[in-house]
Amino acid sequence: MLKTSDAVLKEIKESKFSPVYFLHGDENFFIDKISDALEQSVLPESERGFNQHIFYGKDINSIQILGQARQYPMMSDKQFVLIKEAQQIGDFGQEGNFAQWESYLNNAPTSTVLVLAHKHKTLAKNTKIYKLLEKNATVVESKKIYENQVPAWIVDYLKPHKRDISSQATQLLLEALGADLGKIAQELDKLMLNIPANTKIDPQAIEMYIGISKEYNVFEFQKAIAERNALKIQQIIRYWEANPKKQSLIPTLALLFGFFSKALVFYQEKIAGKANDDYHLMNVMRVNNLYNYRILVNNYSMQSLKKIVAKVAEADLQSKGIMPVADSSESVILSILVENILNA
Repeated sequence: MLKTSDAVLKEIKESKFSPVYFLHGDENFFIDKISDALEQSVLPESERGFNQHIFYGKDINSIQILGQARQYPMMSDKQFVLIKEAQQIGDFGQEGNFAQWESYLNNAPTSTVLVLAHKHKTLAKNTKIYKLLEKNATVVESKKIYENQVPAWIVDYLKPHKRDISSQATQLLLEALGADLGKIAQELDKLMLNIPANTKIDPQAIEMYIGISKEYNVFEFQKAIAERNALKIQQIIRYWEANPKKQSLIPTLALLFGFFSKALVFYQEKIAGKANDDYHLMNVMRVNNLYNYRILVNNYSMQSLKKIVAKVAEADLQSKGIMPVADSSESVILSILVENILNA
């Protein structure tokens, strides 16, 4: 049965457990959250020593999983079996063991809670094993959310903890961490240890407790590039050089690649005569703010942006050691990239 992550978490909170959970998708955050909630809820701590079994997919096969799942609990009503990284089970769903999975799933014992945490990708929905799971297990597909959906997600994450956040602080987190919900949640948890309830989180709090500068962050860097503000760009680069832990090169390049790629989408919509429809643009580009993009397309031609995207991709290969370069230090790669951008 297909269910949302929120519905499953609500059931777990009410101690309503399914015999089998299949969690899959490219957003690990929801898979981890459900797995962790089940791990903490199915059994009281006193019963976990004998009845809680956690394995990794690469270390176990289907027959071993089903053999463990069929075991009776010891001095408990239930046993809990969690398979982490289930996508690495080498024989999962293969024809040779499909009959065993079918036999188990068609009559899964209520004394076992079996969780298959299939991360990083969805299981193909046209396969026999998926159709079997959909019919007999609780199935949750964990999809990545788009960048323009992250601000609302942050607000919802903070709401049960009686915290609010300013739009500027949200933008800082988004630009620094992207749409990585796991990282965002980790930083929000850190903030909530320092920010009392019924308080609004502002950029000063982000800078103080997380270390993301409100003046020298990727968002300001992108703005300076969009404006062709060479002085501001150099100030930010010097700050990052002096504080290398504040902003590493590889995630910076990933954000720049996304920034310029989305600007190309903006250009395409502009050509189609839709550049004045903000709602349409934000939906198509999957962003929640168009300010820097409007500046960017006014200061760079479409041809220039195509060249810049290629240069950012080249810098990414250099930063990972895939493309040889005379000086592979982060500051040099970034400085050369900026020069190429401003001269495009």
